[in-house]
Formats: sequence, C-alpha cells, structure tokens
Amino acid sequence: MRSGEAPIEIAEADPAWPALFARERQALAQGIGPWLAGTIEHIGSTAVAGLPAKPVIDIMAGVVSLEASRPAIEAAAALGYCYFPYRPDTEHWFCKPSTAFRTHHLHLVPFGSEQWQGTLAFRDYLRSHPAEAAEYAALKRRLAQQHRDDREAYTEAKSPFITRVTLAALNAGG
Repeated sequence: MRSGEAPIEIAEADPAWPALFARERQALAQGIGPWLAGTIEHIGSTAVAGLPAKPVIDIMAGVVSLEASRPAIEAAAALGYCYFPYRPDTEHWFCKPSTAFRTHHLHLVPFGSEQWQGTLAFRDYLRSHPAEAAEYAALKRRLAQQHRDDREAYTEAKSPFITRVTLAALNAGG
C-alpha cells in the first residue's frame, strides 16, 4: 500500500450515490464549466444501481482536449480536488478531498474519445445486464480481499473483465 492510502473496502450499494453525484455535478458545471465540451457523467460502480462499490463517486467530464483544459486543473483545485498525474496522456485525474481519504474521483477526458465512449458503454452495459453486473460485483469483492492494500493491483486485476464487457458493449452498439 502506498503511504497514506486507505485499504480497499467494497461497500453495499447506497441509494444516496446518485444524489451525491448530482450535487457534485452542479458544483463542477459552475467551477469548470468554461473548459467543458460535453456532459458531466456519473461513471464507475456507484453509477450502477445495486452494484457494490468502493464508496467513491466517479465522475467523468468531457473536455475539448487535455491541453486546452489545463486551466481546469486549478479550477478543480478550488472545488477541493487534488490533481494527480495518473494516465496524463489520456486524462486529467483528481481525487477529493485527499489521496488518503477519497469521496470523489474526477476524470477530465476528451469528449467523444475512445476512453469517453468505452467508459460510458461499460457503465450502460452493466446497467442493462444484471448477470454481468453480478459477475463484476463478485469479482470486485474477491479482488478487494486479495489486493486490499494495493489499489494499482486491484485496478489492474479488474482490467480483463472491464475490457471484455466494454468490447461486448461497443460491439452491441452501446
């Protein structure tokens, strides 16, 4: 585990998650609005009703480009987001309120990019395919126990499932 990082905990689905996202979306629309080129989307497991998740609201906001949205890094900081250069070639990534205790993740991603489309396809597929959502829930619980103190290993271990479902979703037309 990296210094300061909390262990991975998977919580039962919380019906409050969509409202927490809606509140944050409003703040983000005002705070980073000038750099938005698309919508602000609730993504990740907290965006799928009934799916257990790390209790962190994942948010993806569409921007024209990473270069053009660089000033949004400072604007997001004013909203309490901590920037971290995680995958800096594909997104601007933030957590809130700190790296040690996270309630929100923010991904500024070029609107319409492959990452944008794949992320939404994965979310929407899980929303409409309960069997795959249940399979993902079981996988996440198992991996959270196996990689409790290593977020990178946990994330990497989920990749084959995410890739398979995303490809199925994109091939099915979304």
